[in-house]
Amino acid sequence: MEKGERRWIVNISHWNPSEDHFLSLVSFLPSHERSSINRFIRFEDRKRAFVSRLLQYTLVHDAFGIPIDKILINRTVEGKPYLTNSDGAFFPNFNFNASHHGNYVGIASEPSYLVGFDIVSDSTPNKEAGLDFINNFSSHFTTLEWRDIMKTDNPFDSLATFCRYWSLKEAFVKAIGAGLGFGLHRLEFNHNNWTNISVRIDGEESGDWRFWHFELDQHHWASVARGRPTESRKSFNKTALVVDLKEEDYWNELRIPDEEFTFWTVEELIRTAIHEPCSC
Repeated sequence: MEKGERRWIVNISHWNPSEDHFLSLVSFLPSHERSSINRFIRFEDRKRAFVSRLLQYTLVHDAFGIPIDKILINRTVEGKPYLTNSDGAFFPNFNFNASHHGNYVGIASEPSYLVGFDIVSDSTPNKEAGLDFINNFSSHFTTLEWRDIMKTDNPFDSLATFCRYWSLKEAFVKAIGAGLGFGLHRLEFNHNNWTNISVRIDGEESGDWRFWHFELDQHHWASVARGRPTESRKSFNKTALVVDLKEEDYWNELRIPDEEFTFWTVEELIRTAIHEPCSC
């Protein structure tokens, strides 16, 4: 954990602050973060956005020791966050990625490699039937993946497999800093019961990526993608990402087993970040 690698998850399902107390908590964040949180209409969405932002600032403080009110986080045009006032001497390629869906908010960081992280819940908009929902997205999957999704007669199992693949695809896209224009159909994932995961990009097997996939509970899944910095988009390279590490350093990092997730409560996160006794 001393090397800039973090894996944190927060379950927000039991956190029910009053509107007034929530606004007071949001006020601790920079003004541009407050506006990005308050643009959400639904209170549940604002809660997720707040915890996501608080995780990002807490992680940077934990990794670098920068006071939270001095941390400067910006985002590329595609939305990938990056730290603008870090000392790159220790973590030359430090980057992080947050995600939230359903009951969970999480974050992952890496000191050398690109990292992407994504959480997916099996809840569907307007309680749409699972198969009806996933059929809208068939064009984003390869023939092999779609066959795996649809191989069961149980629609709940199909939806779960869909969510698993989706989290892997999104983790990759978020790692490279690509936006909505990246075609998810270009990625084909292979796995052995969701371990030993590999990816083909535009039909070519890639050895520069490692993936880890987790079942958070029966309705939520998460994936972490770790890849070479040379794979990042130009807009993220402009954030001073250093890509000229020694070849042996890349491969040594790539072989390191992934960190276990640390689970936080919202109250623990608030106490750590804001130093406020929380009974919310």
